[in-house]
Order: sequence, then structure tokens, then C-alpha cells
Amino acid sequence: MRQTLAQRHRMHHLALEQASLASTADVHGQTIGTAYELQLAQLHQHRLRLKEMQSVERKIDAKRVMLPEYDAYIDGVLQARPGTQDEVIATTLIWHIDAGNYARALEIAEYALASGITPPDNYHRDLPTVVQDEVAEAVIDGKVKGNEALQIVAKAMALTEHADTPDQAKSKLFKAAGWAVLGKTGSHDVDMLKRPVKACREALPLLQRAMELDSRAGVKKDIERLERRLKPKSAE
Repeated sequence: MRQTLAQRHRMHHLALEQASLASTADVHGQTIGTAYELQLAQLHQHRLRLKEMQSVERKIDAKRVMLPEYDAYIDGVLQARPGTQDEVIATTLIWHIDAGNYARALEIAEYALASGITPPDNYHRDLPTVVQDEVAEAVIDGKVKGNEALQIVAKAMALTEHADTPDQAKSKLFKAAGWAVLGKTGSHDVDMLKRPVKACREALPLLQRAMELDSRAGVKKDIERLERRLKPKSAE
């Protein structure tokens, strides 16, 4: 059931109000309060509905419909920044990734990472790794392209720059960054000879770093082609 404008306003106000109280976190650092409890109950109902679905595609479509019901709460939390563990924030962040709403997901991730929020219990990766993996895969698979790809990969790199994540996840993100600069995806190769020299110069160190972190990153041929493209004419 869609929230009315009045309901969204009330939820936003409740989220701000609970975050301003000293009692908004229990002894374990978990968010408590009226707004959180209401959204947690909503989340429980939505999870039950998703559990009834077998199709991944149907689940993603359902999440796209469900997510706006959490926007007022999320906006309130992002504004107030209580810094407590929050199951609603953690889950909707992942759902926004699943739904392909990468800009919104990274907006939430910026707060979640700063607050030490952990992913839902059924996830076996920490949040920085989730951000690196999911953004990289979106760019590499061509789910996002052009300026959007450049923006989300740059944001993901900035948010997770100092995180202790597996080398493979970091490598994948550097690969995605290099491919975003070149306009390449897994299903769309590019002619290096036709790419601007500036783009080639920007992409090369990114792909080299991906290779350093993981020798099986799948960028060796790209690096060789870029090096040939950038080789001084007099050296040929």
C-alpha cells in the first residue's frame, strides 16, 4: 500500500525526532523508536511477500515498488545521522542495489559506512565489499553506462578507498573504473585506436592497478592495447 504525502511527511518527522533523542539506541547500539519500529514492521511484511516469489526478476520488480515506502524514513535518518545500527537502512541499501538505483544506494552507503552499519544477517560480505562488488559488476556488465557509470564508480572508490576488503573486490572496482573511462563493457568492446588519448591515459593506470591486485582480473589484453596506443610514434 503506497504511503500518502501526509504519511511520508509524518514518517520523515518521526525519523528526525527519534534521532534527536538520546534513547534512540539501545545498549547494543541498535536503533529504536516509533519510526524505526513502524518501518521494521513494514520490512517484515515485505520480506514475507518476497519469500513467496521464486523468480528473481519478479523480486526485483517488487522491490522497486516497495522501496518508495521507505524514502521518508531514509531521508530523515540521512538528515539526522544518528549513527546506530539500523536494519531498515541496511536492507533498503541492498534493495536499491538490486533494483539498479545505484546513486540512491551510494547515498545511503555513505552514511552507513560512516556509521559502521552492517549488512543484513543473510549477507556474508561486509558493507565495503558489497559496495565494491556490486558497483563494479553493474559497470562491467553494462547495467550502467556513460556518465552514470563514471559517477558511481568514482563514488564507490572514494567511499571504500581505505576499507580492508579482499584484493579481488578492489581489483574488480579498478577494472570497472578503467572500463568506464573507455566506455567498455563485457558486451561492448572498444577500438583503442579510436579512443581519445586522454581517456587511454586515464584508463591505463586503473587497469594496471586491477592487474596488480588480481592477476586474473581479465585486463591483460586491454593493458597491452592501451600501451600500444600510447607508445610514442618515434618508438614504433
